[in-house]
Amino acid sequence: MSESKSLFNQLKNLTTEQRNPASMDIDARSTTEILSIINNEDKKIAGAVEKEIPHIARAVDAVVEALRNHGRLIYVGAGTSGRLGVLDAAECPPTFGTDPKTIIGLIAGGNAAMFRSQEGAEDKETNGAADMKKKRVGKKDIVCGIAASLRTPYVVGAVKKAKQLGATTIYVTTNPRSKFDLPEFADLKSAVDIAICPEVGPEIIMGSTRMKSGTAQKLILNMITTAAMIRLGKVYENMMVDLQMTNKKLRERAKRIIMTVAGVEYEEAAKLLKQSGDHVKTALVMVKAGVTKEKAKQLLLKTNGFVRQAIENEE
Repeated sequence: MSESKSLFNQLKNLTTEQRNPASMDIDARSTTEILSIINNEDKKIAGAVEKEIPHIARAVDAVVEALRNHGRLIYVGAGTSGRLGVLDAAECPPTFGTDPKTIIGLIAGGNAAMFRSQEGAEDKETNGAADMKKKRVGKKDIVCGIAASLRTPYVVGAVKKAKQLGATTIYVTTNPRSKFDLPEFADLKSAVDIAICPEVGPEIIMGSTRMKSGTAQKLILNMITTAAMIRLGKVYENMMVDLQMTNKKLRERAKRIIMTVAGVEYEEAAKLLKQSGDHVKTALVMVKAGVTKEKAKQLLLKTNGFVRQAIENEE
C-alpha cells in the first residue's frame, strides 16, 4: 500500500475527520442558523473536558512536581494546536511571574508558523525529535504533545524522543482514548504517560480542528497551568499575586489586589507596594500579618511562597 493511501485510511477513521450530522446542510442555512449550529456544538465541549478531569489532575500533579524540581513544561504542537501551546506558555510569565524558560511552547515550523501556516512542517517525526534534542529535554522535564488528530508526525516524534530522554510525557488529543490501541499508534501509546482525550465529536466543518477541538485544547491547557500555579503558591484566595508588573495595567492590578485584601485605599496600597519592593506577596503578608518587609520575606521563604500559610504562621 502506498504511503498516501495508508495516510488516507488512517485519517478516515479518526473522529476529527468525520462529518457532523448536525451541520450537514449548514451551507443552506441563514447566518443566524449557522451561528446556532456552531453554538450548540460548542456547548458540548465543557462536558467532554469534564470527563477528563481525573487525567488532567494527573497532568497537573506531574507539572507541579517538575516545576518544584527545576524542570520545565514544554508544549509541542502543529498548526492550531501548536499556537495554543505557545499562547498558554507566553501568558504564564505576566500572569504568574514564571521564568519564560520554565514553560515553553514549540510549534512545527518555528516562530514563523505562529503567523502563517508553514506547509509540510508537521509531516516529519524527525523534526519533533530534533527539537527535543535542541531543548536538551531531560528527566526533570514534562513534554506535552498537543494533536487533535492524534497522529501529527511532528508531535509524535517529539513525544517519543522526549520519553527516550527520560521526560514525563502528556498527550492532549480530541480523538477517543481507544484510538491509542490501534496498531499504528502502538509506539506512541508506549511513549505517553498521561493521555487526555476529550471526545468533542466531529467538527461543524469536517476536519476544521481549530473549532471544537481547539476550544477543548485551550480549556485543558489553561486548566493545567492555572491549577499548577495555584498548587505552587502563585494565587492567594482567587487572585494572582505573583504577577510581574511589566506594564501600567499590571501595576494598577497589583494595587487593587492589595486594596481588596488589606481593605486600604488607593494611596495606602501604592505606598505598601513601594515599601515591599514592588512585590505583591510581600506587601500582603506585611499588612495582613503586621510585620516588616524583612519578616514578610522570611515567612514567605519558609512557606515556599504561599501567602495564606505565611500569614497564618505569623498569627
